[in-house]
Amino acid sequence: MNNQPSQGASAQVNSMPAIFFATIKTGIIKSNLIAMFAGLSMALYIFNVSFIDHIGAIILAFVGSSLVIGSAGAFNNLYDRDIDAIMERTKTRPTVTGKMDTRTGLTIGITMSISGVILLYLSSPLAAFFGFLGLFLYVVPYTMWTKRRTIYNTEVGSVSGAVPPLIGWAAISSDLGHFEIWALVATMLIWQMPHFYAIAIRRFDEYKAAEVPMLPVVKGIKRTYVQSNFYLVLLIVSSVMFWPLSPYIAGVAFLLSLFWLVFSVRSYRKDDIKDWAKKMFIFSLNHITLLFLIIIAYSLIAQLLK
Repeated sequence: MNNQPSQGASAQVNSMPAIFFATIKTGIIKSNLIAMFAGLSMALYIFNVSFIDHIGAIILAFVGSSLVIGSAGAFNNLYDRDIDAIMERTKTRPTVTGKMDTRTGLTIGITMSISGVILLYLSSPLAAFFGFLGLFLYVVPYTMWTKRRTIYNTEVGSVSGAVPPLIGWAAISSDLGHFEIWALVATMLIWQMPHFYAIAIRRFDEYKAAEVPMLPVVKGIKRTYVQSNFYLVLLIVSSVMFWPLSPYIAGVAFLLSLFWLVFSVRSYRKDDIKDWAKKMFIFSLNHITLLFLIIIAYSLIAQLLK
Protein backbone atom coordinates (compact mmCIF):
# COMPACT_ATOMS: atom_id res chain seq x y z
CA MET A 1 0.00 0.00 0.00
CA ASN A 2 1.26 3.47 -0.87
CA ASN A 3 1.72 5.49 2.31
CA GLN A 4 2.49 8.73 0.52
CA PRO A 5 -0.34 11.27 1.01
CA SER A 6 -2.27 12.20 -2.10
CA GLN A 7 -2.55 15.80 -3.25
CA GLY A 8 -6.03 15.92 -1.78
CA ALA A 9 -4.76 14.64 1.55
CA SER A 10 -1.97 17.23 1.54
CA ALA A 11 -4.49 19.98 0.95
CA GLN A 12 -6.55 18.76 3.88
CA VAL A 13 -3.53 18.64 6.17
CA ASN A 14 -2.83 22.28 5.32
CA SER A 15 -6.15 23.33 6.85
CA MET A 16 -6.12 24.28 10.52
CA PRO A 17 -8.82 21.79 11.59
CA ALA A 18 -6.99 18.94 9.83
CA ILE A 19 -3.69 19.93 11.46
CA PHE A 20 -5.35 20.01 14.88
CA PHE A 21 -7.11 16.66 14.44
CA ALA A 22 -3.95 15.00 13.13
CA THR A 23 -2.05 16.26 16.17
CA ILE A 24 -4.49 14.85 18.72
CA LYS A 25 -4.95 11.54 16.83
CA THR A 26 -8.73 11.40 16.40
CA GLY A 27 -8.63 7.76 15.31
CA ILE A 28 -7.21 6.74 18.68
CA ILE A 29 -9.79 8.90 20.45
CA LYS A 30 -12.66 7.11 18.68
CA SER A 31 -11.36 3.61 19.41
CA ASN A 32 -10.76 4.40 23.07
CA LEU A 33 -14.20 5.94 23.43
CA ILE A 34 -15.72 2.62 22.36
CA ALA A 35 -13.78 0.92 25.17
CA MET A 36 -14.82 3.63 27.62
CA PHE A 37 -18.48 3.28 26.66
CA ALA A 38 -18.27 -0.49 27.04
CA GLY A 39 -17.26 -0.02 30.67
CA LEU A 40 -19.94 2.62 31.17
CA SER A 41 -22.69 0.49 29.60
CA MET A 42 -21.67 -2.50 31.67
CA ALA A 43 -21.89 -0.44 34.87
CA LEU A 44 -25.39 0.77 33.94
CA TYR A 45 -26.47 -2.86 33.61
CA ILE A 46 -24.68 -4.22 36.68
CA PHE A 47 -26.00 -1.51 39.00
CA ASN A 48 -29.38 -1.31 37.24
CA VAL A 49 -29.36 2.45 36.83
CA SER A 50 -31.02 4.54 34.14
CA PHE A 51 -29.08 5.97 31.21
CA ILE A 52 -31.30 9.06 31.28
CA ASP A 53 -30.82 9.61 35.02
CA HIS A 54 -27.04 9.66 34.49
CA ILE A 55 -27.00 11.53 31.18
CA GLY A 56 -25.09 14.46 32.67
CA ALA A 57 -22.30 12.27 34.01
CA ILE A 58 -22.22 10.29 30.75
CA ILE A 59 -21.81 13.41 28.60
CA LEU A 60 -19.10 14.73 30.91
CA ALA A 61 -17.32 11.36 30.74
CA PHE A 62 -17.45 11.36 26.95
CA VAL A 63 -16.17 14.89 26.50
CA GLY A 64 -13.62 14.59 29.31
CA SER A 65 -12.28 11.29 27.99
CA SER A 66 -12.00 12.71 24.47
CA LEU A 67 -9.97 15.66 25.73
CA VAL A 68 -7.64 13.56 27.90
CA ILE A 69 -7.03 10.98 25.17
CA GLY A 70 -6.48 13.73 22.62
CA SER A 71 -3.97 15.44 24.89
CA ALA A 72 -2.04 12.17 25.22
CA GLY A 73 -1.86 12.00 21.43
CA ALA A 74 -0.58 15.58 21.24
CA PHE A 75 2.12 14.98 23.85
CA ASN A 76 3.15 11.76 22.11
CA ASN A 77 3.40 13.46 18.72
CA LEU A 78 5.52 16.26 20.14
CA TYR A 79 7.92 13.99 22.00
CA ASP A 80 8.33 11.53 19.12
CA ARG A 81 8.72 14.02 16.29
CA ASP A 82 12.41 13.08 15.83
CA ILE A 83 11.71 9.40 15.22
CA ASP A 84 8.44 10.18 13.42
CA ALA A 85 10.50 12.07 10.83
CA ILE A 86 12.32 8.82 9.99
CA MET A 87 9.26 6.58 9.70
CA GLU A 88 7.28 6.59 6.45
CA ARG A 89 3.83 6.41 8.04
CA THR A 90 4.48 9.28 10.47
CA LYS A 91 6.78 11.68 8.61
CA THR A 92 3.87 13.83 7.39
CA ARG A 93 2.49 14.46 10.87
CA PRO A 94 2.06 18.20 11.56
CA THR A 95 4.52 18.03 14.46
CA VAL A 96 7.16 16.69 12.05
CA THR A 97 6.52 19.03 9.12
CA GLY A 98 6.36 22.08 11.39
CA LYS A 99 2.73 22.88 10.63
CA MET A 100 2.15 22.36 14.36
CA ASP A 101 4.91 24.11 16.29
CA THR A 102 6.06 22.94 19.71
CA ARG A 103 4.60 25.84 21.66
CA THR A 104 1.16 25.52 20.10
CA GLY A 105 1.23 21.74 20.48
CA LEU A 106 2.11 22.01 24.17
CA THR A 107 -0.63 24.59 24.70
CA ILE A 108 -3.15 22.26 23.08
CA GLY A 109 -1.96 19.24 25.09
CA ILE A 110 -1.91 21.05 28.43
CA THR A 111 -5.25 22.79 27.87
CA MET A 112 -6.98 19.59 26.78
CA SER A 113 -5.53 17.51 29.61
CA ILE A 114 -6.53 19.98 32.34
CA SER A 115 -9.98 20.57 30.85
CA GLY A 116 -10.51 16.84 30.37
CA VAL A 117 -9.58 15.93 33.93
CA ILE A 118 -11.84 18.69 35.28
CA LEU A 119 -14.79 17.45 33.25
CA LEU A 120 -14.11 13.87 34.33
CA TYR A 121 -14.00 15.06 37.94
CA LEU A 122 -17.42 16.64 37.51
CA SER A 123 -18.59 13.28 36.22
CA SER A 124 -16.89 11.34 39.02
CA PRO A 125 -13.68 11.91 41.05
CA LEU A 126 -12.68 8.30 40.37
CA ALA A 127 -13.17 8.80 36.64
CA ALA A 128 -10.86 11.82 36.85
CA PHE A 129 -8.28 9.72 38.67
CA PHE A 130 -8.35 7.04 35.98
CA GLY A 131 -8.25 9.68 33.25
CA PHE A 132 -5.14 11.25 34.74
CA LEU A 133 -3.61 7.81 35.38
CA GLY A 134 -4.07 6.74 31.78
CA LEU A 135 -2.59 10.01 30.51
CA PHE A 136 0.42 9.77 32.84
CA LEU A 137 1.11 6.12 32.00
CA TYR A 138 0.98 6.81 28.26
CA VAL A 139 3.15 9.92 28.29
CA VAL A 140 5.78 9.13 30.94
CA PRO A 141 6.41 5.37 31.41
CA TYR A 142 5.58 4.54 27.79
CA THR A 143 6.40 7.49 25.49
CA MET A 144 9.24 9.09 27.44
CA TRP A 145 10.81 6.02 29.02
CA THR A 146 10.27 2.50 27.68
CA LYS A 147 9.36 3.10 24.02
CA ARG A 148 12.98 3.79 23.07
CA ARG A 149 14.67 1.57 25.65
CA THR A 150 13.12 -1.89 25.87
CA ILE A 151 11.22 -4.53 23.92
CA TYR A 152 8.68 -4.45 26.74
CA ASN A 153 7.46 -1.04 25.62
CA THR A 154 4.33 -2.70 24.21
CA GLU A 155 3.49 -4.27 27.56
CA VAL A 156 3.98 -0.94 29.34
CA GLY A 157 1.90 0.91 26.78
CA SER A 158 -0.89 -1.63 27.09
CA VAL A 159 -1.49 -0.61 30.72
CA SER A 160 -2.56 2.89 29.71
CA GLY A 161 -4.58 1.38 26.87
CA ALA A 162 -6.58 -0.67 29.36
CA VAL A 163 -7.72 2.37 31.38
CA PRO A 164 -10.66 3.67 29.24
CA PRO A 165 -13.14 0.97 30.42
CA LEU A 166 -12.33 1.96 34.00
CA ILE A 167 -13.12 5.60 33.22
CA GLY A 168 -16.52 4.65 31.85
CA TRP A 169 -17.32 2.35 34.78
CA ALA A 170 -16.20 4.97 37.32
CA ALA A 171 -18.50 7.57 35.76
CA ILE A 172 -21.41 5.40 36.95
CA SER A 173 -20.05 3.78 40.10
CA SER A 174 -16.96 3.81 42.33
CA ASP A 175 -17.50 0.15 43.23
CA LEU A 176 -14.68 -1.74 41.52
CA GLY A 177 -15.38 -5.01 43.30
CA HIS A 178 -17.14 -6.58 40.33
CA PHE A 179 -15.48 -9.19 38.15
CA GLU A 180 -17.08 -7.83 34.99
CA ILE A 181 -15.07 -4.62 34.74
CA TRP A 182 -11.81 -6.49 35.23
CA ALA A 183 -12.78 -8.77 32.36
CA LEU A 184 -12.80 -5.69 30.13
CA VAL A 185 -9.48 -4.49 31.51
CA ALA A 186 -7.86 -7.90 31.03
CA THR A 187 -9.19 -8.10 27.47
CA MET A 188 -7.74 -4.70 26.61
CA LEU A 189 -4.39 -5.55 28.21
CA ILE A 190 -3.96 -8.83 26.35
CA TRP A 191 -5.51 -7.76 23.03
CA GLN A 192 -2.97 -4.99 22.55
CA MET A 193 -0.04 -7.43 22.36
CA PRO A 194 -0.83 -9.23 19.07
CA HIS A 195 -2.36 -6.01 17.72
CA PHE A 196 0.81 -3.95 18.15
CA TYR A 197 3.12 -6.83 17.28
CA ALA A 198 1.35 -6.92 13.91
CA ILE A 199 2.01 -3.21 13.45
CA ALA A 200 5.66 -3.70 14.44
CA ILE A 201 6.13 -6.41 11.80
CA ARG A 202 4.37 -4.38 9.09
CA ARG A 203 6.61 -1.41 9.88
CA PHE A 204 9.70 -3.46 10.68
CA ASP A 205 12.08 -1.48 8.45
CA GLU A 206 10.80 1.85 9.74
CA TYR A 207 11.14 0.92 13.41
CA LYS A 208 14.62 -0.46 12.70
CA ALA A 209 15.67 2.74 10.96
CA ALA A 210 14.32 4.82 13.84
CA GLU A 211 16.06 2.50 16.35
CA VAL A 212 12.86 1.79 18.25
CA PRO A 213 13.36 -1.58 20.03
CA MET A 214 10.15 -3.29 18.96
CA LEU A 215 10.04 -7.03 19.60
CA PRO A 216 10.48 -8.21 15.97
CA VAL A 217 13.35 -5.78 15.43
CA VAL A 218 15.30 -6.99 18.48
CA LYS A 219 14.22 -10.62 18.89
CA GLY A 220 13.13 -11.51 15.38
CA ILE A 221 9.94 -12.44 13.52
CA LYS A 222 9.70 -16.01 14.83
CA ARG A 223 9.77 -14.89 18.45
CA THR A 224 7.11 -12.29 17.70
CA TYR A 225 4.89 -14.86 15.98
CA VAL A 226 5.15 -17.28 18.90
CA GLN A 227 4.55 -14.53 21.44
CA SER A 228 1.53 -13.27 19.51
CA ASN A 229 -0.03 -16.72 19.65
CA PHE A 230 0.80 -17.00 23.35
CA TYR A 231 -1.20 -13.85 24.04
CA LEU A 232 -4.04 -15.12 21.87
CA VAL A 233 -4.19 -18.24 24.05
CA LEU A 234 -4.35 -15.96 27.11
CA LEU A 235 -7.14 -14.01 25.41
CA ILE A 236 -9.09 -17.22 24.89
CA VAL A 237 -8.63 -18.23 28.53
CA SER A 238 -9.56 -14.76 29.80
CA SER A 239 -12.94 -14.96 28.04
CA VAL A 240 -14.24 -16.94 31.02
CA MET A 241 -14.01 -13.72 33.05
CA PHE A 242 -17.11 -12.48 31.20
CA TRP A 243 -19.21 -15.35 32.59
CA PRO A 244 -20.63 -13.32 35.54
CA LEU A 245 -21.84 -10.73 33.02
CA SER A 246 -23.34 -13.29 30.67
CA PRO A 247 -22.48 -16.81 29.51
CA TYR A 248 -23.39 -15.63 26.01
CA ILE A 249 -20.86 -12.79 26.13
CA ALA A 250 -18.24 -15.19 27.47
CA GLY A 251 -19.02 -17.52 24.58
CA VAL A 252 -18.72 -14.75 22.01
CA ALA A 253 -15.40 -13.61 23.49
CA PHE A 254 -14.15 -17.20 23.49
CA LEU A 255 -15.11 -17.85 19.86
CA LEU A 256 -13.75 -14.54 18.55
CA SER A 257 -10.39 -15.16 20.23
CA LEU A 258 -10.30 -18.81 19.17
CA PHE A 259 -10.98 -17.82 15.54
CA TRP A 260 -8.19 -15.26 15.80
CA LEU A 261 -5.71 -17.89 17.00
CA VAL A 262 -6.75 -20.34 14.28
CA PHE A 263 -6.50 -17.56 11.70
CA SER A 264 -3.01 -16.66 12.96
CA VAL A 265 -1.73 -20.22 12.65
CA ARG A 266 -3.37 -21.00 9.31
CA SER A 267 -2.43 -17.73 7.58
CA TYR A 268 1.19 -17.60 8.75
CA ARG A 269 3.70 -17.66 5.90
CA LYS A 270 7.42 -17.24 6.47
CA ASP A 271 7.93 -16.00 2.92
CA ASP A 272 5.27 -13.28 3.23
CA ILE A 273 5.31 -12.27 6.87
CA LYS A 274 4.13 -8.71 6.22
CA ASP A 275 0.98 -9.99 4.53
CA TRP A 276 0.31 -12.10 7.64
CA ALA A 277 0.90 -9.07 9.84
CA LYS A 278 -1.49 -6.97 7.78
CA LYS A 279 -4.21 -9.60 8.08
CA MET A 280 -3.57 -9.93 11.81
CA PHE A 281 -3.85 -6.17 12.23
CA ILE A 282 -7.19 -6.05 10.40
CA PHE A 283 -8.48 -9.06 12.34
CA SER A 284 -7.50 -7.44 15.63
CA LEU A 285 -9.52 -4.31 14.87
CA ASN A 286 -12.57 -6.33 13.87
CA HIS A 287 -12.18 -8.54 16.95
CA ILE A 288 -12.15 -5.79 19.57
CA THR A 289 -14.73 -3.59 17.83
CA LEU A 290 -17.23 -6.41 17.42
CA LEU A 291 -16.73 -7.70 20.96
CA PHE A 292 -17.17 -4.28 22.56
CA LEU A 293 -20.19 -3.40 20.42
CA ILE A 294 -21.84 -6.68 21.44
CA ILE A 295 -21.07 -5.96 25.10
CA ILE A 296 -22.51 -2.45 24.76
CA ALA A 297 -25.66 -3.68 23.01
CA TYR A 298 -26.18 -6.51 25.50
CA SER A 299 -25.67 -4.27 28.53
CA LEU A 300 -28.01 -1.51 27.33
CA ILE A 301 -30.75 -3.86 26.13
CA ALA A 302 -30.56 -6.14 29.18
CA GLN A 303 -30.69 -3.10 31.47
CA LEU A 304 -33.87 -1.89 29.76
CA LEU A 305 -35.46 -5.32 30.13
CA LYS A 306 -34.79 -5.61 33.85
